[in-house]
Amino acid sequence: MAMKWIMRAKEKGAIVIHVDPRFTRTSKVADIYAQIRPGTDIAFLNSIINYILENNLYDEEFVKTHTNAALLTNENFTFEDGLFSGYNEETHKYDNSTWGYQLDSNGKPLKASNLDDPNSVFSHLKKFYKRYTFETASSISGIPVEKIKLIADTLVNNRPGTILYALGMTQHTVGVQNIRSFGVLQLLLGNVGKPGSGINALRGEPNVQGATDFAVLFNYAPGYLNWPNSTQTSLDVWAQSNGTFRQKFFVNLLKAWFGENATPQNDFGYGWLPKMDKRKNYSIYRIFETAIEEKMKFLYVMGQNPAVTSPNLEIVYEALSKLDMLVVADLFMTETAAFWERPGTDPSKIDTEVIFLPAASFLEKEGSLSNSGRLVQWRYTGIKPVGEAKSDLEMHDLIFRKVRDLYKDSSDPKDEIIKKLIWNYPKKNMADAVLKEINGYDLKTGKLLTGIGALQADGSTSAGNWLYAGVFTEQGNNSKRKDNQNDPGGMGIYPGFAWSWPGNMKILYNRASCDANGKPFDEKNKIVWWDEVQGKWTGYDTPDVPNVNDGPDTANGQKPFRMTGEGIGRLIANTYKDPDLSHGSLPRDSSATPADGPLPEFYEPVESPTENILHPNVPINPCLIYPRIESKQPIGTKKDFPYVLCTSSIAEHWCAGSVTRNIPWLNELVKETYIEMPEKLAKKLNVKNGDRVYVSSARGEIEVKAMVTKRLQTLQINGEEVIVVWMPYNWGYKGLSQAASTNLLTIDAGDPNTWIQETKACLVNVRKA
Repeated sequence: MAMKWIMRAKEKGAIVIHVDPRFTRTSKVADIYAQIRPGTDIAFLNSIINYILENNLYDEEFVKTHTNAALLTNENFTFEDGLFSGYNEETHKYDNSTWGYQLDSNGKPLKASNLDDPNSVFSHLKKFYKRYTFETASSISGIPVEKIKLIADTLVNNRPGTILYALGMTQHTVGVQNIRSFGVLQLLLGNVGKPGSGINALRGEPNVQGATDFAVLFNYAPGYLNWPNSTQTSLDVWAQSNGTFRQKFFVNLLKAWFGENATPQNDFGYGWLPKMDKRKNYSIYRIFETAIEEKMKFLYVMGQNPAVTSPNLEIVYEALSKLDMLVVADLFMTETAAFWERPGTDPSKIDTEVIFLPAASFLEKEGSLSNSGRLVQWRYTGIKPVGEAKSDLEMHDLIFRKVRDLYKDSSDPKDEIIKKLIWNYPKKNMADAVLKEINGYDLKTGKLLTGIGALQADGSTSAGNWLYAGVFTEQGNNSKRKDNQNDPGGMGIYPGFAWSWPGNMKILYNRASCDANGKPFDEKNKIVWWDEVQGKWTGYDTPDVPNVNDGPDTANGQKPFRMTGEGIGRLIANTYKDPDLSHGSLPRDSSATPADGPLPEFYEPVESPTENILHPNVPINPCLIYPRIESKQPIGTKKDFPYVLCTSSIAEHWCAGSVTRNIPWLNELVKETYIEMPEKLAKKLNVKNGDRVYVSSARGEIEVKAMVTKRLQTLQINGEEVIVVWMPYNWGYKGLSQAASTNLLTIDAGDPNTWIQETKACLVNVRKA
């Protein structure tokens, strides 16, 4: 779907650059293609950033006006031999107290008189990136120097430009820092907030964006609010880390959950919430590891098939067999639901009770979908669910009502959350009722809120997700709107077609498309601006400003990145808490800083075919703790596993294949797991196209067909030849199409910020079957 618009832009003269470990259908239509060694994106991107800095190719006005370039950093902030200041080798964690700014008496960052001040963010930036020459990046990534320079010059000379990425950038032990590299690059080029600019994540399925918006991520509450930890004993203590700005949104969330039971006197029910131990990892990988440790007794899985999609699958199989009970809700019997049927498994030795709940498909249920562009659209029911299948809402409703029944007489304090939760959705039009709760109400009038600006901090309003305030108003369900004719400005905004969060805004940070005076940098392609006659921000899109009436001569009028504490773009992700003078000691907002550093540094994958030439003594992410269970998480070496494996999904099969592998015509297109290998490796192994081969890693071995291809070429890395192979991961032992699971090979080391797995780079061996 995205490629349709890319091709339309290409027809109008846009240049398409594609960087990928293998030559794909996207590569074929690209103007420039570069083959990169998996896991080396930061080295490649950082060399382009260095080129821009060294040759003064950055957008100086944008950088000075809309970023923290001129702010003064803490004098004790350092970076040396792969480590930032404050590193603790025993805990694998940083004390980030030196990563902040120099502050004035009001707690605001001090500003340098010019960018060349040795303590300015900009000077630190130049010093940090100076190590990343094109030659260094080429040695690490395998992309020729001339190709890197071509890409750099193309980016510089064709602005604005947008970056689109997917899991190829995130599934690494430096996944967060990969995306931070994009942020630094685009801020320097002035490519944020303008039409045709930005950094855009292409979600792999229609509602992945909606899932993350509503806290499918273990560390968030809905609306990307940090989930409380056990040291945050009250809302005010939580606000010390997160700010009063976000505290208001949390209050509205608690009111949506607990209704009249949430009052200022009981901290709006904050005490009823379970709190995380901030020292612990609550990711999916620890779920399975704690099951093996016999601490996790019950698991409810819906919309996911971890017995195919999780890396290091042997851990998943063992974990499921250690549970007391497993409940799976899905359309078809999946490998997770039938883990006890895995070939070679003896079910008589497994005590796990398994319950399977048949689920309705996307054609059989209504509700909202949020796409990659944050556009919330309503999906209608096409057909009635088959047999006993139920929608997710029906299942949740039935189960929670029964659970509440069972706990109604409990006097245990931990059960208060179940008893106090307001849960009274109607059987008819339940999806509409849920979206109304998400939008929120004025609790004094009972009317639906008009938008985020109507949210109050005193408990007089509610919203199940502050970002979605305005999606369903008294005028109706805005996600159902279909006006695709009205496009003021001709920019493709179509404000009457469905609804985008926040506030029906299409381009985030669009205040950054204007200069300090509120005038568009590009008058021909303007999107928002300050209207001096009306005395407010206006335009073809919803202006991304704290208050539309606060002009460029006010502090609010100079916050193009209002969701950061500083209100500006962060080239270095310094630690910072913006003071809130109206709340005493509590900050207004708190800027987030990655656990593994305020700047993106290159580290090798856990399993690498080479050394880290930048700092051999710190080869991998220093904040990584792996293995977590030594006996079950072996690390392969180049000696035994000489080839780099990259994995991904394919166009013909989605994710675990739970649905697509039950569709005969898709199975006809691609019917089994296979390995793509370059011709040079095939010749070495005497393998022809279609021959069967064994692929092994430190974690397992599988047999698959070989696809010998020119799509992968041998790379030169640090003076040595490195061969990359590729495999899809969409198969298992259930469904109409059954084949070996690639994730028996992959590694479950995870990014220390998100714990996403490093399934884009591990080491394998290949031999002819």
